[in-house]
Amino acid sequence: MRRVTTCLTAALLLAGTAAAAHPEMAIKDSHRPAADVARDADRKPAAMLDFAHVTHGTKVADFIPGTGYWTRLFAVAVKPGGSVVAINPAAAVAHDAAAAAAVTALGSDPAYGDISVVASPVDAAARDLDVFYTAQNYHDLHNAAPGTVEGLNKAIFAALKPGGYYVVVDHAAAAGAPADVTKTLHRIDPAVVKAEVTAAGFVFDGESTVLANPADDHGKIVFDPAVRGHTDQFAYRFRKPASGSVAGAR
Repeated sequence: MRRVTTCLTAALLLAGTAAAAHPEMAIKDSHRPAADVARDADRKPAAMLDFAHVTHGTKVADFIPGTGYWTRLFAVAVKPGGSVVAINPAAAVAHDAAAAAAVTALGSDPAYGDISVVASPVDAAARDLDVFYTAQNYHDLHNAAPGTVEGLNKAIFAALKPGGYYVVVDHAAAAGAPADVTKTLHRIDPAVVKAEVTAAGFVFDGESTVLANPADDHGKIVFDPAVRGHTDQFAYRFRKPASGSVAGAR
């Protein structure tokens, strides 16, 4: 019995060590571009992978992936058994064709494996997700056609498994900021995001402050050299109820 107990304890310790080290495996991936590595100090990938519950076996969607910073990290972090869906809508592709081409190339890069690149969150590949992740893009949805935000949040709710997570990271605007701040400063009031996402049926599940910057006065456009890369950012995690039903529905 003592031997069994000792072996079990050792196994649990090893499992805990592996789980703790896993974000580091993704961060230390030798295939990551130098430009991505240089952004790690600002984007805090180890903390964010943990916050988003992206780990072995996770199926995660990266919405509007840019050049693939998070896509690459996710692709390593979900091994073994997981997969990544990079969702690049036509508008994002038109905005930055070079970035879109870089992400498309990841879909066939043997260094990463199971990455699907699609154009829509309602694509068949983006089904039964464990995590839906979007960083610094949510505010742009407010600059699209009316109904875009509501429609996307409903689509994400449908795409996630019951109990799955929706993670939104974005540049914070001042509390009560006017609606057009999404276009003028490329920021958004965190309270607006929380209200919109929970209206789609999600339950607010927590926040991370690792990207917060109290020194940001929230009055500058995010591309201003004085704040670029150092804006005050919020990270919210929402959960689809385990029943799969819309919270508060009658």
